[in-house]
Amino acid sequence: MSYISKLKKFFLFNKKKILKKLKIKNIMQIPKISKIIINVSLGLLGNNSIYLDSVLKNLSLITSQKPLIIKSKKSISNFKIRKNTNIALKVTLRNDFMYDFLYKFINLTCPRIRDFKGFPLSSFDENCNFNLGLKESYVFPEINKFENFKNNFGMNITIVISTYNIIHSKYILNFFNFPFN
Repeated sequence: MSYISKLKKFFLFNKKKILKKLKIKNIMQIPKISKIIINVSLGLLGNNSIYLDSVLKNLSLITSQKPLIIKSKKSISNFKIRKNTNIALKVTLRNDFMYDFLYKFINLTCPRIRDFKGFPLSSFDENCNFNLGLKESYVFPEINKFENFKNNFGMNITIVISTYNIIHSKYILNFFNFPFN
């Protein structure tokens, strides 16, 4: 049995505890993590095929899923962007891939972040989703820091939680031992 199914079983067996703690009457109202979205901006190097291939390879190693390439819809002269230029990469993780990424992120990646004291509680948005940004991609154990030092990229990670109450969102992330400061 993998740790993914252990996380799921742990969550499923503790639903009554969550109901009592959050004072929810219906079991269908229990907040849960519905998906994790990872975005990487390519900037002005979007059409550089060597850089794009490197970022694609590294992001697919991190997420175990092929990223979607986002292209610009129109030209914007102030940002020096032409139409159909590669702007960003996006990955949406659900189900087992989501639990796998969340487990790796909490237990393996967060301890590798330099001067890490936890994520701020102010990172919740108005929809009660948790947003965080990483400046370095080589904190993930799948990426070799010395081979990919020149092709380092930052990323934005959004954890989407199916609730409209920030207290419930914080409780669910604490339930999975998410590191807050």
